Amino acid sequence: MRLLKNKYSIKQEIALVFIAVMAGTIVLCWIINNIFLENFYIQNKKSAIIDAYYRINEVMTYGDISSDAFRLELRKTCDMYNIGLLVIDAASNTKISSTRDVDKLLSRLYDNFFSPGNDIDYLDEGSSSYSIAKAMDQSTNTEYLEMWGLLNNGNLFLIRSPIESIRDSVNLSNRFLAYVGIIATLISAVLIWFVTTRITRPIMELKTISEEMTKLRFETKYESRGQNEIDQLGEHMNELSSTLERTISELKTANNELMRDIEKKEQIDEMRKEFLSNVSHELKTPIALIQGYAEGLKEGINDDDAENRDFYCDVIMDEALKMNTMVRKLLDLNQLEFGNDIVTMERFDITALVRNFIASAEILISQNDVNVRIDESAPIYVWADEFKTEEIVRNFFSNAMNHVNGDRIIEVKYRLIEEEHANRVRISVFNTGEPIPEDSLPHIWEKFYKVDKARTREYGGSGVGLSIVKAIMESMNQRYGVINYTNGVEFWFELETK
Repeated sequence: MRLLKNKYSIKQEIALVFIAVMAGTIVLCWIINNIFLENFYIQNKKSAIIDAYYRINEVMTYGDISSDAFRLELRKTCDMYNIGLLVIDAASNTKISSTRDVDKLLSRLYDNFFSPGNDIDYLDEGSSSYSIAKAMDQSTNTEYLEMWGLLNNGNLFLIRSPIESIRDSVNLSNRFLAYVGIIATLISAVLIWFVTTRITRPIMELKTISEEMTKLRFETKYESRGQNEIDQLGEHMNELSSTLERTISELKTANNELMRDIEKKEQIDEMRKEFLSNVSHELKTPIALIQGYAEGLKEGINDDDAENRDFYCDVIMDEALKMNTMVRKLLDLNQLEFGNDIVTMERFDITALVRNFIASAEILISQNDVNVRIDESAPIYVWADEFKTEEIVRNFFSNAMNHVNGDRIIEVKYRLIEEEHANRVRISVFNTGEPIPEDSLPHIWEKFYKVDKARTREYGGSGVGLSIVKAIMESMNQRYGVINYTNGVEFWFELETK
């Protein structure tokens, strides 16, 4: 199933959600302020005016309005709540006034008592002692919150406060909230971006690991940073990755065994006949040599010449060693061809395997004065039987060492091959020297086939090495081959990388 790519990453989504919630909260507060803050201020101002009324009523009834303490308190109250105050007696004499424009307040007081106009919007008539209303002063075109009525001692009073100042306060408050909200949103956006980056980093790491797992690459592991839910998920992903790798290894091994079993039954009889025929043919010459030289020793040929006896013994020992080596290789080849040798598919770094083998062959390389060149490559992980893959590398490299000539150069190269259904890597071993004759190319993988029999016998070759390579590669169902060049020969084999 194809994975759909998100338009936004989880980091962007979390950041956008937080920023949207914060901005929405600030906008909502601003809207609520615009709708309700003015009424809240008016209610608060109304409470302040009623409180001023009760204080003045108490002082007028029981206190001394001429005292400095009362005047100081009255001034503080008027300044604090931005109110104007006027108290007159029955004879229209001013008892208390917080403003110099007494006539204006007096006129307003009489209008409210005796001829209230249409510009009055009553809010609370309270008791028979006072009334509260919003009123428009036509002379200044200013709206006020006014309270008028009778004190307990019979005096008339008027308390007023301009509503315009309340509206200015509301507008100023809303503008301030808007500025603070914008700045807070910007600062919070930066902070949230860094916080979400830290939170989502392990999630993005898990995303990368899961992508690698879909490509059947299990080398990347999650590094735990704590014990939260994401870290626990990462540990479970690591366990899942290991389980999948192990399961795939078992499946590939089982699948490989199944494919081999299908072909094995048809080949057993033919291989048995061929094996017996080839063994009898290849052993005929060394057995004849051993028999001849042994008979010569028994008959006492050159019995007085110790050097000749040693030569006879050396020939017998050398031929016996060659027979032993050839028989051992034939037994290994027989095991492979009969399918008795289990191929274990596992994942390993082919570049490390080649480097380790070349390092182990350093003395042989130095003795033969060969220049070995290896591609510098990053680790390349393959699926194969690691032990048998090393056997292939050993046979190809030994073959190159035995036939290197000219510039005496051996090159080991890697080439990644991407195909529709599988990815592979080709490992090649090239040696300078004479190319293989074209008519011999189809036969070099056959058992006991030798291109140059004299040269093969010189270095002790049995003609079985390339047959072992062929059997191993076919047991793993992989490709192999040889390429001729004007200045040398290249043997290659391929392995799956996933």
